Amino acid sequence: MYVEAVRVIAATQQLVSFCDASISIRQGSFMADLTRFGISIDERLLQRFDSLISHKGYDNRSEAIRDLIRNALVEEEWGDEDQQTVATVTLVYDHHTRDLADKLTEHQHSHHQEIVSTLHIHLDHHHCLEVVVIKGKASRVRRLADELIGIKGVKHGKLVATTTGQNLL
Repeated sequence: MYVEAVRVIAATQQLVSFCDASISIRQGSFMADLTRFGISIDERLLQRFDSLISHKGYDNRSEAIRDLIRNALVEEEWGDEDQQTVATVTLVYDHHTRDLADKLTEHQHSHHQEIVSTLHIHLDHHHCLEVVVIKGKASRVRRLADELIGIKGVKHGKLVATTTGQNLL
């Protein structure tokens, strides 16, 4: 019995040692090093976080934390005005508004190098939703989004900033 207990303790120590070390796993065609770390957090905050990530469908805390870090890194990218970025601009407007559709189309044509794609949806008899994908330097993408949203007759517009993915792991 004593010998069996010693084996269990030794196996447990090996497992703990393994879990505390950096772990290499296969991801696509390269090896990524994963590092385990601890976080001190208020129990109530952790319960709310667990509830949130469960509601969002995360399998575990690690993936949720990785996404939070990625979101912060994307926000940081957008802080560099010269950084290559990509975004969507969502516009809702009444297509009966005089010359509005023509103004939007003309503006998009005049910026064809930055505008990658446009999706146009008829919401009802009067209203349209347009999603414009823009790629370029952060400052230029922001300015173009503001110009589109600011065209007279646009009822609602929103810029959703994201990343080209080149700087994320």
